[in-house]
Amino acid sequence: MEKSLPPIPAKRYFTIGEVGDLCGVKPHVLRYWEQEFTQLRPMKRRGNRRYYQHHEVLMIRRIRDLLYDQGFTISGARNKIQELLQDERDKKRQGEVLLDGIDVVESSEMDDEFEDIAAVNTSPDQAVLPLDSVRTELLGIRDLLLTD
Repeated sequence: MEKSLPPIPAKRYFTIGEVGDLCGVKPHVLRYWEQEFTQLRPMKRRGNRRYYQHHEVLMIRRIRDLLYDQGFTISGARNKIQELLQDERDKKRQGEVLLDGIDVVESSEMDDEFEDIAAVNTSPDQAVLPLDSVRTELLGIRDLLLTD
């Protein structure tokens, strides 16, 4: 039976022990995976203590799934992770939204919604920004969020 992993708390940094508990692997395995997967680069502070960020915890869970659940070898998992990261970079370059769990709203749907809002918002002191400027601003915000 597969043991479900606990949810990841909303923290900025996690110790190696916390990550081990969150991902179901022992700390020595995490240190080994750091050598095998170059994408894992936890911040090291006093006494070489490792502090992992949220995206690294997600990466470790992905690696664990590939190795333990899907039966990949270390080399195969490394290649698969590279493929997945390259796919994400390609999608980002093409302007696709990469946020999990968020539905992508098509531009025409947004236009309809803004037209409905504009029809209701007829007061002259409440200016409605043109759709293009709102979209440009939102894309800029998305780019800021995705570059971490």
